[in-house]
Amino acid sequence: MPRRQGRAWRRRDHPYPAVKRSVLLSSFLEDVNKQRKRLSKSDRLTIVEQALVLLEMNYVHLPLKRAIHAVDPIQRLKLLRARLEETSNAQLPSEMSFHREMQRIFTSARDYHTVYRLPFPFNRKTAYLPFLIEEYFEEGAKDEPKFMVSKLAEGFHHPTFRPGVEVLHWNGAPIRRAIEINGENQPGSNPEARFANGLHSLTIRPLHSTMPPDEEWVVITYRAPDGQIMEHRQRWWVFTHKRGERSSPRFIDPGETKIGMDVKKAAVNEAKKILFAPGVIMEAQKPRGARGTVARFRAVGDGMKAKAVRTRTPEVLRASVIKTRRSREFGYIRIFTFHVKNTARFVREFVRLVETLPSNGLIIDVRNNGGGKINAGERLLQLFTPERIKPELFEMINTPLNLDLCRSLPDDHELAKWRSPLEQAVETGAVYSLGFPLTSEESCNSIGQIYFGPVLLIIDALCYSTTDIFTAGFSDHCIGKLLGVSGNTGAGGAEVWRHEDLRRAMKTNPKSPFRRLPKGVSMNVAFRRSIRVGAVAGGSPLEDLGVVPDVRYHITREDLLNGNRDLLKRAVEILASKRVHKLSADIRYKPDGALMITTASENISRLDLYLNGRPQRSRDVVAGKAAFKVKLPSGREGSRAAHEVMLRGFDGNKLVAALRRKVR
Repeated sequence: MPRRQGRAWRRRDHPYPAVKRSVLLSSFLEDVNKQRKRLSKSDRLTIVEQALVLLEMNYVHLPLKRAIHAVDPIQRLKLLRARLEETSNAQLPSEMSFHREMQRIFTSARDYHTVYRLPFPFNRKTAYLPFLIEEYFEEGAKDEPKFMVSKLAEGFHHPTFRPGVEVLHWNGAPIRRAIEINGENQPGSNPEARFANGLHSLTIRPLHSTMPPDEEWVVITYRAPDGQIMEHRQRWWVFTHKRGERSSPRFIDPGETKIGMDVKKAAVNEAKKILFAPGVIMEAQKPRGARGTVARFRAVGDGMKAKAVRTRTPEVLRASVIKTRRSREFGYIRIFTFHVKNTARFVREFVRLVETLPSNGLIIDVRNNGGGKINAGERLLQLFTPERIKPELFEMINTPLNLDLCRSLPDDHELAKWRSPLEQAVETGAVYSLGFPLTSEESCNSIGQIYFGPVLLIIDALCYSTTDIFTAGFSDHCIGKLLGVSGNTGAGGAEVWRHEDLRRAMKTNPKSPFRRLPKGVSMNVAFRRSIRVGAVAGGSPLEDLGVVPDVRYHITREDLLNGNRDLLKRAVEILASKRVHKLSADIRYKPDGALMITTASENISRLDLYLNGRPQRSRDVVAGKAAFKVKLPSGREGSRAAHEVMLRGFDGNKLVAALRRKVR
């Protein structure tokens, strides 16, 4: 019989104020039940009617979801409306029952972009257990995952329930089955994504997009360090985010910033930082000049060492130098989110970090990144390839409401370009309009390549939306290998709009069907779907399919306990087998006004020189060196003007590097 030990969670020992003030889930729900009923019959009918408009007229993936998942959220909403119309005010079911049914309907679409979000008091609450459970695999047992406690919140004290113990059961159910059941309540678009999200949200539930747990406590059966089978009983707790905190990521007007993200995953990640890494939040709150420190090399394991690189945005980016036992150095950069305040500043900081990292190879890690601003992801691709980046195309579904929406907006609105394609789709009967990029091709190529070594991208099934788009672009432009700790990415291929964004966009149209949602309820919808542009996968959607890695990797116990030691070792092995290219140039004016360009390179056999986009001459590289002297144009375009110099480097007949410099 498993043995239990006593109380372990002392929330007042946690440094974060909101966590200190946590209340039991049971107490929170009692307070909710005591509050005056907020949703009348009329309110509920309004919510259902607006959900019907949103899903039937704006939801871009509705035909796909009906086909691939055999679901019909429209019919379910119509049935709910019919039942409400026949129910008297006195017989209305509880508000919790209504919210639960609305969430079930939205979840049936299997789309993290398309969500029903709860009102006050749920929208600022997070239910949690003060520990994390993660998956790992043992050598030779790739089909039999195991699960362990990987992190404890500060203030959690227990003699045996600690990081490293193997979790066996959850409330009496085998832990894998418990995760699968939780995953079925998540809107993941494929089995890998549902299971990953079932595990990701097992101990953290943001209540703005998830119903509160049904149970007041859980009983975890685990194998203690001495091999004994023991039980830990843990109550659910709830903490409240202060106003202004990112319990629910805020959206900016889609006309200015295109968003592709999983708001629930973003909220879970934020709660994880609060509970398990409060130092990261405190670091981010420091003045910019005081953030970060440069650490010494620390042992990672198996002959590898890592040294942190100072970053101005520790909650968004983390970088380090990895040194192997053969003294070769590689770069590592983690992108936690693309949901950033300023895209240009984000790109500049990313460029700065990359330029400080070794040129032998670069590991980019986007695991568990739920997305954010689409242009923040797409603008990074140019930094790693000499080829021109083509941003993904986005299509709208052909409905009368979408056409009315585009006609309602002024000609200078970014949606106006979809007006003519939708009119054409009406005539031809096409399901979707023609596609246009949300990120301009000019901005996707405004910087050019800055890193010439091999690059590898680490992905998992929690990569979603903008991160899916970034991964697809990385693959479609043949930038480097994809190393996946899951069988595919999360498969979220769309831009998301809020119901309120659509209502405001059509506020001047008297035919607008949108009405203000009552009592703080809100909804999001996948509005424009993304289409891949590469030669191999071009034309295929990202939604439900995701991106499949080139190399599959299974997380080990050492990865969870020792900073991804085995994962980094595998990534370094892949990079070490790749050919390294380097290219630099010294550009100076000669006394006669000509430009003298001297280059140093590695594994480059030929360089072609372009001036202001025009080819000038070509040189064979000898012993890694080449030089060019270029006479500048005369007149207004002469030596006083700004010029763009481009060097295109070839390894044999393959273009491997493109260096651009502006000179005056």
